[in-house]
Amino acid sequence: MPRLRTMMDDRIRNDDGGCSQRKIGVCSPIRLKSRSKPSLHLCHDRRELHLALPTFATVAIPIWMLTLPPRSQIIFFRKRASGLFRALPLRFRFESGKRRLPLFFAYLTVAGSTLPGKLVPGAVLQDGSRLHYRCNGLISLLILAGILGAASKLDIVSLTVIADRGLELLSTTFLFSFLVALVLYVVGCKSSNRSSSLKPHVSGNLLDDWWFGIQLNPQFMGIDLKFFFVRAGMMGWLFINLSIFARSVQEGTMSQSMVLFQLFCALYILDYFIHEEYMTSTWDIIAERLGFMLVFGDLVWIPFTFSIQGWWLLSNKVELRTAAVIANCFTFVIGYLVFRGANKQKHVFKKDPKAPIWGKPPRVIGGKLLASGYWGIARHCNYLGDLLLALSFSLSCGMSSPVPYFYPIYLLILLIWRERRDEARCAEKYREIWAEYRRLVPWRILPYVY
Repeated sequence: MPRLRTMMDDRIRNDDGGCSQRKIGVCSPIRLKSRSKPSLHLCHDRRELHLALPTFATVAIPIWMLTLPPRSQIIFFRKRASGLFRALPLRFRFESGKRRLPLFFAYLTVAGSTLPGKLVPGAVLQDGSRLHYRCNGLISLLILAGILGAASKLDIVSLTVIADRGLELLSTTFLFSFLVALVLYVVGCKSSNRSSSLKPHVSGNLLDDWWFGIQLNPQFMGIDLKFFFVRAGMMGWLFINLSIFARSVQEGTMSQSMVLFQLFCALYILDYFIHEEYMTSTWDIIAERLGFMLVFGDLVWIPFTFSIQGWWLLSNKVELRTAAVIANCFTFVIGYLVFRGANKQKHVFKKDPKAPIWGKPPRVIGGKLLASGYWGIARHCNYLGDLLLALSFSLSCGMSSPVPYFYPIYLLILLIWRERRDEARCAEKYREIWAEYRRLVPWRILPYVY
């Protein structure tokens, strides 16, 4: 694996600078000294993979609760005389990466609460209540991208700042993900709320309760944390990739493979925000409690591991043949159609069980389970689409190294494990109805194989 060594100048300290949810230092104003050489140098001995990624997605609640507001220095620049007098913009320099991250989360909080967006009702919970989600992630993302683009033009922030502060961002992200889960555990144990969203589910096993969580929908300042973290992680993933792309342009390593990888990821992420309301009907939002498993997955795993291929391409030049490019595009398109189509059918069915599927009335088992469309082909067909998409991200890197395939291999293991958990829960919940569904749809993920 490629060894990455981060060489910081005296102005960039190795502090504990901290996007899943979803998802970064690029969101805060930083002035980097110009350098003749980039601060991130990549060796080719392939011994270790440096996941130098930002932490858009990870530090919201612990920072808000456990740290003081960041200190800043305001630097005024002399007016330039060229017929007109003008002052350069105010610039803020923060001492550590983790103290810049509240800016991003503060933006997410304000934007998510105030920007226009479709108000989507969530699933009906056991006590008859339901949460409502303001799905304005796309406009929030576009406005933030515009702000960062303008800041880059004004030389307020470097587009490669994420790549410049890799290890510190990774380590801080992991640390604060741990602290998030710890805070959620403590708050959940002390909760006396009996609503379905906040009722504590304490098993007595410390590790189990910390890992899987205690409360279904914990909130902070009226914000549903599960939905918030996923949004942050997905945005973090996109801005990580954009910083990687900027680094490849700066170093002159941009290739056809890099363009393909960036294009596929950008389309996937933008599609997620266009159809953000579909997230409200997923198993994570409906049934999973919020513990370290989801916190780490949203705030660390999404932005960090999903961009491994981009980091690898920075130090490895890949030339794909035309046939390989076509096959890669075909894999992405098929994966997207299956993934998005399956999730859309499930979302529509939950809102209107009589809505046609592929132009025909849906086949419903026991009045509860959809057995038409993609869900009549495999019981977890959305996982197949997800796996094909992950594979398309990695195929852009060729076949010379297993490093870029870490993500799809991991995802395969994760989804098989998760599918087994889903099967057990559905068998307990639906009983005879689930047995009938299994008889009609025998394949779990891949028809005729598994």
